[in-house]
Amino acid sequence: MDQATSAVEIDNAFCIVTRWTFPPQTATGWHRHEKDYVVVPTIAGELTLLHPDGSTSTNAITVGVPYAREVGVEHDVQNRSDSVVEFLEIEIKKS
Repeated sequence: MDQATSAVEIDNAFCIVTRWTFPPQTATGWHRHEKDYVVVPTIAGELTLLHPDGSTSTNAITVGVPYAREVGVEHDVQNRSDSVVEFLEIEIKKS
């Protein structure tokens, strides 16, 4: 899959806000979250998550309906649909 696009919109003392845009058939690539984070969808759709054990799950996201995850999540997020999906990822910096 091609690479989804990301753009850091805020990087300050307490958070990093990144806009992730997933055109059809794109992915983040494997990564591990080093910070707690909140996701706020901006374009609704369905994303497929690949997990380290080889399993997959789907995550239907709705505009304006956030969710949060703790540090340590490891996955590859893929858009296998025919529509663009997008969200803001807000990473929480701890002092």
